[in-house]
Amino acid sequence: MGRDKRNEKRGEHWTKMARNMMEEPAWRALSSTAQALYPWLKLEWKGPDSNNNGRISMSVRQAAECLGVTRNTTSKAFRELQAKGFIAVTQPPKLGDSGVASSPQFELTEISLPTANGNSGRRLYKQWSDGADFPVVKAPTHNPKGANGKEKPRHQNRDGTVVKFATGKTKAAQK
Repeated sequence: MGRDKRNEKRGEHWTKMARNMMEEPAWRALSSTAQALYPWLKLEWKGPDSNNNGRISMSVRQAAECLGVTRNTTSKAFRELQAKGFIAVTQPPKLGDSGVASSPQFELTEISLPTANGNSGRRLYKQWSDGADFPVVKAPTHNPKGANGKEKPRHQNRDGTVVKFATGKTKAAQK
């Protein structure tokens, strides 16, 4: 379960996938991309000794790089995992005042939270049924005008006069 310190010294890092979870209808309803993303999220869990469940962080870009797919495909996989109850967002993504972004933080619902005192996880995926998805937390959009909120500058006819350039021949012809 989680990380094994002996294997980590040899450069190995592994996670355990429970077969009974993978036999649930919610797992079978996931796309193959969402099924491939889940073990990558679970690899971010540090184990029961230093339980970071609820603070597991992975951005869409990081996940897309791990899976070898586009960011749009990866964001759909994150939404699917939320909708089927495998992950829950504990802190949404945000862009700070200094322009530094932070990734969302997730809870893996099969694993207990650090405050749960040894209880098993919530396992929301067991409550899922076809057509009854869980609510999905999406990143808020604070950008109604465009990529950076500014409009592109463009020349307007009313901006002023246009400078006319003249060669020596045109100056002589104007006299």
